[in-house]
Amino acid sequence: MHGIPGAFVRALREPRAFLFAVLFALTAGLAACGGGGGGSGGSGSGAGSSAGGSGDTSSLPAGPQQQPIAATASNTVAVTVNRGITGNVPNIPTVSVKICVPNTGTCQTIDNIQVDTASFGLRVVSSALGSLNSTLPLTTSNGATLAECTGFADGYTWGTVRSADVQIGSETAGNIPFQVIGDLATSTVPTNCSSIGPSQNSVQALGANGILGIGVAPWDCGSGCANSVQNGFYYACPNGTTSNNCANTAVALNNQVANPVAHFPVDNNGVILQMPPISNNGQASATGTLVFGIGTQSNNAIPTSVQRFATDGSGNMTGTYNGHAVRYAFLDSGSNGLFFADSGIAQCGGNLGTFYCPAKPLTLSATLTDKNNVSSNVSFNVVSAAALLNSGSNFALNDLAGAFGSNANLDLGLPFFYGRYVYYGYGQAPYVAF
Repeated sequence: MHGIPGAFVRALREPRAFLFAVLFALTAGLAACGGGGGGSGGSGSGAGSSAGGSGDTSSLPAGPQQQPIAATASNTVAVTVNRGITGNVPNIPTVSVKICVPNTGTCQTIDNIQVDTASFGLRVVSSALGSLNSTLPLTTSNGATLAECTGFADGYTWGTVRSADVQIGSETAGNIPFQVIGDLATSTVPTNCSSIGPSQNSVQALGANGILGIGVAPWDCGSGCANSVQNGFYYACPNGTTSNNCANTAVALNNQVANPVAHFPVDNNGVILQMPPISNNGQASATGTLVFGIGTQSNNAIPTSVQRFATDGSGNMTGTYNGHAVRYAFLDSGSNGLFFADSGIAQCGGNLGTFYCPAKPLTLSATLTDKNNVSSNVSFNVVSAAALLNSGSNFALNDLAGAFGSNANLDLGLPFFYGRYVYYGYGQAPYVAF
């Protein structure tokens, strides 16, 4: 999931490439994918594939092998990838988040919150909050209820902005704004919000109980929404939760949906997402660790040997793939695959849509270039989505890929994270590292 805080051009807001084509038939077995001729490996593009493609991964190089630390310290929380709350979407990393009415003991722990390193702020589906929803204080703008439309590559979330104490592991961000997804009537959705795409306002549509955006930004919009009324994010609803005339409004930073980690009292300068190495054939589940803070405790030091990339305020880099420039390159745990454009790799079609189904597994490479014009190559594997998903039993996959979103983007989703420690540094000079 990938957001551009402060951007006024909605076309730049392309948070996530989260394909739900896999929802149709995972438990019953997948139909063969359509496609063209033979395939080849290498560092560029692969040729088209025949239906399905090969799942023999014996020719692929071993991936990174870093093991996550145990999630036992106060600044850690376990991250789980498995069948998930809907039971049929792969590569959704989730944590549990405790939400409390500010300064009270009225709390509820919400499981299955998706960890998203390319968006910013906590969003929880209203139905997952249950009765707590009605007791969480609403945020207002000049007396009107504050609501937000958050645009993602696959649709939008719409709901009120409320305040809560947010605890993750043993760390707490006190009295911060977050979005409650789907607590407003469909009739209240502004036209320029619903035009983004399908509604993602339910657990089934979202594939999780909510989204924990822990990318490099402290707020989900920033100065753009503080200084401009027509920002496309925030709306004032004068008749409260039943309003059907919500209008764009400027919102001060302290009322914008906040990245909880950036508002912890300590360990607030970044995160490390550590996912375990997995088989190139995939596996049923995986358990990693989310570590809060970088260089603040003995368990979160950043080695000098890591590749470090200075990013813009949204975590973006540039780069090249297959001889073509990449406008935005980003590391996004909220995307369940590796997403990039390559017309030489056959798409699966059918129930798997634009996922790739190469005739045989591929090892590809790309170049990432940071804000300081420092470049480094990265490599990744691509295996036929039909072969990976055909059993319907594997939900942790390190070589699932497809075409989605802008052709000018390189979205290194959760498959890129397996076997790696990926660092996200906050502050005036944001960075990612691995």
